[in-house]
Amino acid sequence: MLGFTLVILGAALAAGLAGAGSALGTGVVGQAANGVVSEDPGKFGKLLVLQALPGTQGIYGLVALFMVIRKLPALDSLGAISVGSGLSMLGAALPVALTGLISGLYQGKVCAAACSLVAKRPGEVGKGMVFGVIVETYAVLGLLATILLLQKINLG
Repeated sequence: MLGFTLVILGAALAAGLAGAGSALGTGVVGQAANGVVSEDPGKFGKLLVLQALPGTQGIYGLVALFMVIRKLPALDSLGAISVGSGLSMLGAALPVALTGLISGLYQGKVCAAACSLVAKRPGEVGKGMVFGVIVETYAVLGLLATILLLQKINLG
């Protein structure tokens, strides 16, 4: 049963930490965007796009959660998951969990700075988005690492 618990812990960390990164990141951008919109409500649409960018890490975490759960064997053989296999699944979930947490927060900070850019130069929103998307690259790489690792694990 410990093996099963480790698998579930991996899935929970993938979704929970990546989701926390998104919540932190979108919160930071939302604070900055509210300040800009209070001065110029017409910039709402451009700022909303910047706020949505850090939200993708939570989606990546949910994708990983579903992939981990899909690997679980039939309900009647859950006790057959070894501790080693459970640790493997937990380890496979960590790349998306950690990159989602950290990149979500830092992407939020980058996009919050882009809100200042939009406040002064609304036509430059694309440049601010590019800076945010570069941080996103590492969340995508974390998801890719998790997918590749999960493909190599056979639970039974």
